Amino acid sequence: MKCWAVSAAWLLTCAAVVPAAAPRNIPRLLEGVGIEQNLNGTVPLDTIFRDENGATVPLRTYFGTKPVLLVPVYYRCPMLCSQILSGVVAGLRPLSLKPGRDFDIVAISFNPADTPSDAKAKLDQFSRSYSRRAGSTGWHFLVGSESSIEKVMNAVGFHYRYDPVNKMYVHAAGVMILTLEGRIARYLYGVEFEPKDLKLSLIEASHNRIGSPADKILLYCYHYDPKTGKYGAVVLNMLKAGSILILALMAAAMFFLWRYDLRKHRQALREVTRL
Repeated sequence: MKCWAVSAAWLLTCAAVVPAAAPRNIPRLLEGVGIEQNLNGTVPLDTIFRDENGATVPLRTYFGTKPVLLVPVYYRCPMLCSQILSGVVAGLRPLSLKPGRDFDIVAISFNPADTPSDAKAKLDQFSRSYSRRAGSTGWHFLVGSESSIEKVMNAVGFHYRYDPVNKMYVHAAGVMILTLEGRIARYLYGVEFEPKDLKLSLIEASHNRIGSPADKILLYCYHYDPKTGKYGAVVLNMLKAGSILILALMAAAMFFLWRYDLRKHRQALREVTRL
């Protein structure tokens, strides 16, 4: 299956570029897709899933002693979902906090067709990518029925849609930090996650602290062009324009400094000539 991502999920990596606002020319397929924050909401811990070994487990198995980094993905996605998991791995590597000791990572597939074998393959891939020596301790990849999936995804505000024509899921990119009790403490958006953001979020969640609603700002890095039927990299162009502006300002500053030094040098020469 292919994955069609809603690029509205790129927060933090595109900070302070475009304020949250729904695109006007959004195709019907993307309506209702995204991440709606439900800070301090509780995930249904009695919901039943199957783990990477095929065992039946209630979600509460992973709560009670440590905060949880919840990752909504689907395992047969060839593109965005793997980037999200890679971003999690890259963000966690520099931390002194370790999976299994300080927190747990729980990935839940929102594709009911995914199997424990799919989950096991992803667990092995990304836990080894994180650390071959640490093993898979603290990493959990779950699959479930459509009803179980919907209960949890609705609780965390993760809205997605299946396109039966193209056989792909339309979804956003982001992860959630949950407290020991299963309350939603923080949302982090995108496919890259700053280590400091992960660390602070996990520490706050370990003390049952809930993030501020001010964290609700979403940035849209792409917009849909109905003429081409594609998303264009608006933010990339903005970043290029910003870089050009910064270079221009630096060049102007260097020019004025050069003029200032030249003027001082000429003045010094005139004084020497008078002597």
